[in-house]
Amino acid sequence: MAVKSVIRQVGNHVGETVTIGAWVNNKRSSGKIQFLQLRDGTGYIQGVVVKSEVSEEIWDKAKSLTQESSLYVEGIIREEPRSASGYELTVTNIEIIHITENYPITPKEHGVDFLMDHRHLWLRSSKQRAIMVIRAEIIRAVQQFFDDNGFTLVDPPILTPTSAEGTTNLFHTKYFDEDAYLTQSGQLYMEAAAMALGKVYSFGPTFRAEKSKTRRHLIEFWMIEPEMAFTDHEESLKVQENFISYVVQSVLKNCKAELEAVGRDVSKLERIQAPFPRITYDEAIEFLHTQDFDIPWGEDFGAPHETAIAERYEKPVFITHYPKDIKAFYMKPDPNRPDVVLCADMIAPEGYGEIIGGSQRIDDPELMEERFKEHNLSTETYQWYLDLRKYGSVPHSGFGLGLERTVAWICGLDHVRETIPFPRTLYRLYP
Repeated sequence: MAVKSVIRQVGNHVGETVTIGAWVNNKRSSGKIQFLQLRDGTGYIQGVVVKSEVSEEIWDKAKSLTQESSLYVEGIIREEPRSASGYELTVTNIEIIHITENYPITPKEHGVDFLMDHRHLWLRSSKQRAIMVIRAEIIRAVQQFFDDNGFTLVDPPILTPTSAEGTTNLFHTKYFDEDAYLTQSGQLYMEAAAMALGKVYSFGPTFRAEKSKTRRHLIEFWMIEPEMAFTDHEESLKVQENFISYVVQSVLKNCKAELEAVGRDVSKLERIQAPFPRITYDEAIEFLHTQDFDIPWGEDFGAPHETAIAERYEKPVFITHYPKDIKAFYMKPDPNRPDVVLCADMIAPEGYGEIIGGSQRIDDPELMEERFKEHNLSTETYQWYLDLRKYGSVPHSGFGLGLERTVAWICGLDHVRETIPFPRTLYRLYP
């Protein structure tokens, strides 16, 4: 009697007869033996069909299989050291579900536009599957880290009345008779949640209507945004570096095969252990000047600047204490130097840019009201945010991690479009 199994678990059934639902990833033949490369979403295994050991009907069924045909395959699991999985399937029976004809994605090279047009099928390829598994492990590790460290998951709204940082880069929609926008960050709402629950984090989609075509940007992406009451800037930096270290080490531990499938140099990831190096904005400017960058103090860094700074380090690096005028209104000024704020951007190595941005938040009610006036923000729309400083204000800090950039860095990918199942870019809303 055959046992139903998935490929990932065949090691539990060595010597037994199993049935697996699978697709044909590839196929080759050497006369009297057919080799079926099978996948089922959990992994890959080679099915060996020996002509002298099966009926003519089963042999002919195997011959008729094409790339991405689906089947139930029955056979005996055997250990095979030469196989990547360590196992092989000696096929005894085949039940064809569907024969695929003219599958559009073949082993030959295809252009990016073609592959993106067929993203719904491209996901089946070994590399794309591996990226999705690594993405899922990153999400699992993110939640595990925060759950283990006393954070409560809170879901901020996706539809918002406006943005405290302006509506220029927001997607507008109608909320019955009112104007509404798709969220570009849940941070302000998470600050409210932190005042109720202490340490909180959100994990959800965000939307930015930026007409950017760089390899680092998506229109729709996912953010992890923790906020922590009674936490200063220094304490927040320690949380951030421990967080990233935990996530990377979890991927190394649980996704060995997938990292190999994407061709990642894992030695670079093995170095990602807290603590991380830190430099101030002032020090970064001085360094960039030695590298012939013509950037004045007070200007924000672009991708070339971040890459040049990151090349000095094998770990992510914090750039701290940016000028107040180029950072968000809610960031707390340094008490010893009010022209800079208690903030940090975490820059990933290998040219992947900023993966975390965070700061200590302003907790002084009067200073926050001043900031609202300076930035021409509507106190009517965001009176609730000012209330957080009016009723029981405390020192608090938070940060945001962009999931897709993190996936790109950990996988070593050239472009963020491969880090999400169905990417939304400037010119792509299909499929």
